[in-house]
Amino acid sequence: MAHGHTVKRYTGIMDWITTVDHKKIGILYLIAGGFFFLIGGLEAILIRIQLWQPMNDFLSADMYNQVLTMHGTTMIFLAAMPILFALMNAIVPLQIGARDVAFPFLNSLGFWTFLFGGLLLNISWFAGGAPNAGWTSYVPLASPVYSDTHGVDFYVIGLQISGIGTLIGGINFLVTIINMRAPGMSFMRMPMFTWSIFVTSALILFAFPALTVGLAALMFDRLFSANFFNPEMGGNAVLWEHIFWIFGHPEVYILILPAFGIISEVIATFSRKRLFGYSSMVFATVLIGFLGFMVWAHHMFTTGLGPVANALFSIATMLIAVPTGIKIFNWIFTMWGGSITFNSANLYAIGFVPTFVMGGVTGVMLAAAPADYQYHDTYFVVAHFHYVIVGGLVLGIFAGLHYWWPKMFGKMLNETLGKITFWTFYIGFHLTFFVQHFLGLMGMPRRIYQYLDGLGFNQMNLISTIGALLMGIGSILFVVNIIVTSRSKEKLGADPWGDGRTLEWTIPSPPPEYNFLQTPLVRGFDALWKEKMDGNKTVTPAEPVGPIHMPSPSILPFFMSVGLFIGGFGFMYHQYIIGGVGLLITFTCMILRSLYDDHGYHIEVEELEKGVKA
Repeated sequence: MAHGHTVKRYTGIMDWITTVDHKKIGILYLIAGGFFFLIGGLEAILIRIQLWQPMNDFLSADMYNQVLTMHGTTMIFLAAMPILFALMNAIVPLQIGARDVAFPFLNSLGFWTFLFGGLLLNISWFAGGAPNAGWTSYVPLASPVYSDTHGVDFYVIGLQISGIGTLIGGINFLVTIINMRAPGMSFMRMPMFTWSIFVTSALILFAFPALTVGLAALMFDRLFSANFFNPEMGGNAVLWEHIFWIFGHPEVYILILPAFGIISEVIATFSRKRLFGYSSMVFATVLIGFLGFMVWAHHMFTTGLGPVANALFSIATMLIAVPTGIKIFNWIFTMWGGSITFNSANLYAIGFVPTFVMGGVTGVMLAAAPADYQYHDTYFVVAHFHYVIVGGLVLGIFAGLHYWWPKMFGKMLNETLGKITFWTFYIGFHLTFFVQHFLGLMGMPRRIYQYLDGLGFNQMNLISTIGALLMGIGSILFVVNIIVTSRSKEKLGADPWGDGRTLEWTIPSPPPEYNFLQTPLVRGFDALWKEKMDGNKTVTPAEPVGPIHMPSPSILPFFMSVGLFIGGFGFMYHQYIIGGVGLLITFTCMILRSLYDDHGYHIEVEELEKGVKA
């Protein structure tokens, strides 16, 4: 193999630590996100065990607050986001006909900063206590006065490091989708999953800086006695709520829009029909992203913003139901009259639709400010939120994993186990959260660790706990499915479903390092499907076979993230020398990267031809 310069080719664990290949980074995100998903799920089960009967003392009040805080924080930031980034990395470059993302080095850095930020946050369990101020970390509860351990410091610094990874990931995918589409792939020929990631990346670009600013201000309050959020010293506690939710509400759409994209792909493929109303789906996605920035104060109706502000945010919130409704009807019309295959991936996609509608309906109820005064801080809000995030996002993730697993790993997940997993998880989910609507309407407050007997809460809390255990069993069954599948010896072709519509189904499963031997020429929406309809077996190439230029692996992103990890620890414990050493490691790696002129390497034609024959 001839190279642009000599490249050290690693094997084993060093290959994974140094890789800049988007497909391997996607697998790393999947492993890390799956690990944190299981931790977050365990924390959820501990919460439900504590609440299964009145006046239970399974967890102490402080331990319950820590578990509750870490469950929310882990699931949102360390499980849902990275699993979505796994699918983004694995699929988007393939769907647009690209050989890699725009900035492979940054892609690697994004993963390692996310991982070390998440590890820092979870080390808090072993370093004097986890954060205990709720996943939203409201002040003054998160101030040094009420949270006097280092728990909230771990939250602040862990999320800052992890957030760097998300932000550069969003920028990377924006540039990739804008600049690296195959010839002929106009914006209105992009698959819906790629469209949803494009809008999601734009949301990340504008939303995450708000969180970064808020966390920095809270860090200064806690570590250096600043007074951004201390009313006694001229600060403003409600300011934190504004900053957090200016990030936090777009974050909900950062999570759910990729799920919408997955559902669009899966339902169209397994209905054997073109997605109904493609252009309206695109504009609905963009509109949801745009309106997502205009509704943050619906989380704050009870803070006393006044009737004008409450009315405006109430109307804006209800408006989001319109583009969301367009999507729901388009999915139904896609299935209408289609030749539907009820496999595991499609069961999750079909199950997503009514579940998400229920979450949306309760969202409209909460959007009415006078009603929200009654629902606020009750289990009704918990039920609504989980119907959107678990009933929407997690079902979408499961659909996407079953659908693209053969493309990522070259092996098909076991269908029987997949269907058992679906029904176990789906029934468990509705058992857990459906009754919580009624608990909320009966007046059960959220974030309490005990409740009195005789209030009418007992039976429904027991049902909710049984449902949570079923969801836990479903999650374990999915892991079992992965283990069973990994032992399979089957070899899959480029289009194992037989109904592939988009470019990722034109290349081998799993894809080679360079993705496409020749960049494809896109002649219409659903590029592969169009070629099939025209009687062609695959997509026409846009170039002759020639040497392919690939980026070099690098250990620097790993060490840059280790430096941030050490720096965070040092500053948190006021050990400024240790903190300085950590930052010095990071900056040294940045300087080395700027001085080291990375030409990458070429894969020559002879090598490519050997690979194709093999």
